Amino acid sequence: MTDHSSNASTPNPLTRPSTTIPFGLIRPEHVVPAVDELLERAQAALDAIASQSGPRSYEDTLGALEHATEPLEYAMGVVEHLESVATTPALRDAYNAVLPKVSAFWSSIALHEGLYAALKSFAETEEAKALTGPRARLLQKTLADFRRHGAELDASGKARLQEIDQELSQLTTRFSQNVLDSTNAFERWVTDPAELAGLPESARAAARDSAAAKGRDGWRFTLQAPSVVAVLTYADDRRLREEIWRAFNRRGRQPGHDNLPLVADILRLRKEKARLLGFEHFADLVTEDRMARTGAEALRFVRELTAKTEQAFEKENQALLAFRRELEGPDAPELEPWDVAYYAEKQRRALYDFDEEQLRDYFPAEKVLQGAFELATSLYGVTISSADLPGWHSSVQAHRITDADGTVLGVFYTDLYPREDKRDGAWMHGLIASVPPEPHVALFCANAQPPAGGKPSLMSHRDVETVFHEFGHLLHHCLSRVPVRSLACTRVAQDFVELPSQILENWCAEKDALDRFARHYETGAPIPSKLVESLIRARNFRAANAQMRQLGFAAVDLALHVEYSPEEHGDVLAYANRILQRYNPARLPDDYALLTSFSHLFAHPVGYAAGYYSYKWAEVLDADAFARFKKEGLFNPETGRAFRDSILSRGDSDEPLALFQEFMGREPRLEPMLERQGLL
Repeated sequence: MTDHSSNASTPNPLTRPSTTIPFGLIRPEHVVPAVDELLERAQAALDAIASQSGPRSYEDTLGALEHATEPLEYAMGVVEHLESVATTPALRDAYNAVLPKVSAFWSSIALHEGLYAALKSFAETEEAKALTGPRARLLQKTLADFRRHGAELDASGKARLQEIDQELSQLTTRFSQNVLDSTNAFERWVTDPAELAGLPESARAAARDSAAAKGRDGWRFTLQAPSVVAVLTYADDRRLREEIWRAFNRRGRQPGHDNLPLVADILRLRKEKARLLGFEHFADLVTEDRMARTGAEALRFVRELTAKTEQAFEKENQALLAFRRELEGPDAPELEPWDVAYYAEKQRRALYDFDEEQLRDYFPAEKVLQGAFELATSLYGVTISSADLPGWHSSVQAHRITDADGTVLGVFYTDLYPREDKRDGAWMHGLIASVPPEPHVALFCANAQPPAGGKPSLMSHRDVETVFHEFGHLLHHCLSRVPVRSLACTRVAQDFVELPSQILENWCAEKDALDRFARHYETGAPIPSKLVESLIRARNFRAANAQMRQLGFAAVDLALHVEYSPEEHGDVLAYANRILQRYNPARLPDDYALLTSFSHLFAHPVGYAAGYYSYKWAEVLDADAFARFKKEGLFNPETGRAFRDSILSRGDSDEPLALFQEFMGREPRLEPMLERQGLL
């Protein structure tokens, strides 16, 4: 049993919010006492708002509500972050111990009758009716959020809603932990160098270092992204590719880590929650305050884009099979899923004289980071410098972002490499959303190939895009100047939040931008023009496949949260796989189980559930907005300032469509994205 006691003589670092977060001082035993104390304080603050007598004002109602939960949000944000990047059994136990209590508290806020009455009472005052700008929007959104989260349910409905929210919080946390555990449970050892044929030296070095870290000779392959991508893209050994592919796509199905029952329970509870709140299905519940507004509109968007992509998708897949048969003869078999990336890479080399591995030498991680930082300076006039602050791992770096007038806008951390105590994927986490002039605090994580074989971390071009993407989210957080915390930073509609991140990826395929930071890690020479030209020519290679992959994830997400019924459709995994098959270039095996490791959908009570379409929705916005940069200059500070003023600094202070129209002068168009992809 874990000891959750805390030394009373030592101040608990989680109870004292600070922009200088003392990561090195936070221990698992701090979690339970800190959260218990902060829950008590937050509840008392809410009760005080509700019980106040006399005329209502903004400051003692909405303003007080803004401050009531801030310390608890800080503590839980830090704990959730550490559980994602530096987990231990003790930390996991502590996090799991507080999660039900915190979930119950969050769901109770909208169900607090006195608090809701106070808000409605304030809404009737002359002060409330005279509100403008962000404060008026906060009142409108707060009342709508309370209704959407059960404020008008009867007593039994409120009690059931709290039970559902607690259970969803626990189930989704178990889902996330099972994915991490099943990822770490797999390792493939290679002792025969012949099995490594085709793999680039960077992948071999990483596998050799991984084996050495375990005290063994040979090469060790895992289910962490750099290892998986390298094997599936380059390994000549088909059995090795198949083994890695099957293991990766069976995560969350192993005994002791089986997520399939959790998926069924999560979907059942989400549907029950939506019905309880008066919505037909979960997708309508979560899209009501997003740009799409309804699950039906999100589905329409996905189906329209699918129809515009399918013909090119089929042509690409026929061309890939024909290419394989040119290499191996007319009797070469149909492609299996573990063959697609391998032959696609060979086809790309043949068509464009382009080997993505050649780029790695020009993308050392430090130069990539510096390139992203310098782009922010050029466009938005900010300066980014190193900060001497403690992190949670020796590889983590701290930075400070400063405006042209010397104002410190934020502090942020970068964590770029995989570890066994860190979950996979890439993400930005806003730890502190402040009100000016206080600085924000954020971080972004990736899982790029770590330094290996005596070389620095050398990134693939996809890794570079990932860094720019997450940095875009971070700029959206740190450049926020919204005077209302709940509307600040990235707290925007989910189908809008990817615009600031995805738009930065565009600079990764522009020669003028690459010339600024792509330098050989040994010689410092710029990336050769021929290689950049090949990269740009190959950018739309199998663009329809890339698009269909994302649309497949969106389609299965919406189908699960709009249409799926276990009574009508049977086993949820088989149902999902039938949908995903349409979007896959090869026949999926019967035991395919992407669903049980689909963390975007099932590792959070909401997360990207019924919202995965947001990536494509925002891609329409980003392609359209980037067209203005292309027209006015990639590094035009006036265009950058306009984007910062209309989008990055504004958070959710106005409707997303209004912010986009302010920058572009019109509504968004689909054509720029299709044109960029070569699919128009």
